[in-house]
Amino acid sequence: MAAGPTLEERFDRLAAALADRPGVTLPGEAGGRGFGSDALRVSGSIFAMLSRGHLVVKLPRDRVAELIGAGAGLPFDAGKGRPLREWVAVTDADDEAWLALAEEALAFVAR
Repeated sequence: MAAGPTLEERFDRLAAALADRPGVTLPGEAGGRGFGSDALRVSGSIFAMLSRGHLVVKLPRDRVAELIGAGAGLPFDAGKGRPLREWVAVTDADDEAWLALAEEALAFVAR
C-alpha cells in the first residue's frame, strides 16, 4: 500500500490552490528567513503555515474557540508557553477542509 502525501506535499497543493489570489505570497517568495519563511502571506501578513505537524491558520478568536471546542483544532503556541488567541492548529483534516480554513484565514487577514 502506498503512503499518502506528506504534510509538506499537502501544504504545497494548498499553496498552489491559493497562488492566484490577489496579494498572496507563497513560501519562499517573500525572501524572509526564520519564523514565517515557509508561510502563506497576504499583503505581507501570515495567514497559514505548517508548524509542528499541523496546518496553522489565523482566524478571529471566536472562530478559533469554536474549532477547538468542536475538536477540529488545537490551541497554537508559538513556543512562548501561551496559546495565541487568533491562531489554531488544524487537526488532521482532508484537503478540502484545509482549503476552506485557509480561504477563511485569507479573508480574515486580508480585511
